[in-house]
Amino acid sequence: MKIAPTIRAKLEQFLQQEGLTLSQFGQITGMNRGIISSIVTGNKSMSINQLDRITEAMGLPEGHFYDLFIENYIIDHPPNMRRIEPFLYRCAELEKLDAIRRVVGAIMDNLLYSPKLFEIAEGLLAQGRLEAALILYEGVAEAEKYQHSERLAICQYRIFKIQIGNDQEKNFQSALQFEPFVKRLDAIDQLDALIDLANVYRSLRKWERAKEVAKDLRTLAKAQYSLEYSQKRGERKPQRPLFFYIAFSKSLIGGVYYEQGKYELALQIAYESCDLDWVKETDEEALRWKSLFQEWSEANICLTKLMAGDTEVLPLYIDLISTNREELLPGLWNIMIVANRYKLNVDSILSQFEWEISNIHDQEGRQTNDKQNINDQLVGFLSELADYYLTDGQYKKGISYLLDCMRISTIINNEHSILRCVRMFERCRQFVTDEAKVEYRNLVEMG
Repeated sequence: MKIAPTIRAKLEQFLQQEGLTLSQFGQITGMNRGIISSIVTGNKSMSINQLDRITEAMGLPEGHFYDLFIENYIIDHPPNMRRIEPFLYRCAELEKLDAIRRVVGAIMDNLLYSPKLFEIAEGLLAQGRLEAALILYEGVAEAEKYQHSERLAICQYRIFKIQIGNDQEKNFQSALQFEPFVKRLDAIDQLDALIDLANVYRSLRKWERAKEVAKDLRTLAKAQYSLEYSQKRGERKPQRPLFFYIAFSKSLIGGVYYEQGKYELALQIAYESCDLDWVKETDEEALRWKSLFQEWSEANICLTKLMAGDTEVLPLYIDLISTNREELLPGLWNIMIVANRYKLNVDSILSQFEWEISNIHDQEGRQTNDKQNINDQLVGFLSELADYYLTDGQYKKGISYLLDCMRISTIINNEHSILRCVRMFERCRQFVTDEAKVEYRNLVEMG
């Protein structure tokens, strides 16, 4: 059986090779001779700070001995969180994720360590070290999967938030994994979690799922609103004014009806959403949100009429989106849908927004829409724009927007958009340049 080397043996060998005394090496590391002697003789374990100093003094790269540190001081030893915690933070700093996985795997057989690992994960999350935090959250969640604890639900929420990215299929799987845990969260945490979940389903065009989540949000938000203005006020406050969650749930439900083509129901909710006289909050933040919801409701009323065929409201809708940069991308997408649906010539509108369209990729996140919804809006707009120009016989412009749309759709794994692009391309293949055909083939192979 091969005996694993030790850091102590490596250090002792180094001292002999370099002809250094303990005192001399101590001066190099900034540690006194007694500490070095205790480490070399094995009478004292070392901290991660001491290990880093020793590693640097030996001229080795940062983290060189971390695997040995795990072998020597963590595996097959009673877990010492005073040693493990700084080690995990240091591993996260150096992005040594495999080392973090080894530590978690070594100590998570005992549920007693879950609270501390969860605390460390929260600390890493606060530092923006998402990949490292994810490993700890997953470790705690796996250890507590039969506990039905609130901590398990929070872990699943954190995992869900960290995993949401560009790949829409992965986003869907992450949402499905998290959804059973959302109601185990504290009521205040649930409010924002339900919004996050609904936004993912909305970006995936899973309208029925988005509607069910929105209904849960409405029920919970109304209950919390009643408690807030009764004698049972809670100490914890949500991230946004409490009325926001009621108003936003209505907006989500109305949005689902709109996307499903149920314009009468969508219009009814849009009119209801304009009435915010019931809102009790009067602080500056609440008034800001109240004003925004009223603006959005007016825009939704106009848009719903437009989609139902009332094209006379188009100038009013253009005015509404022109004054709100955050609504410009979805607004332009909606205009192109209407143009293609009702065979309208909107060249003058496209000229009006020529600069904005040329910089459409620079869209930033908005207050109620996450990156996934922006990606969804972007590929939607580009596909409608491509369709508009191709139908008009402007093949060079149309193909350019189509390939742009297909590239982004491939990156985010939006199968619906990719298939639409393929159908449009094949429809006008005879008018496509050889160069564009090569780019198209490359995108198809990439997908």
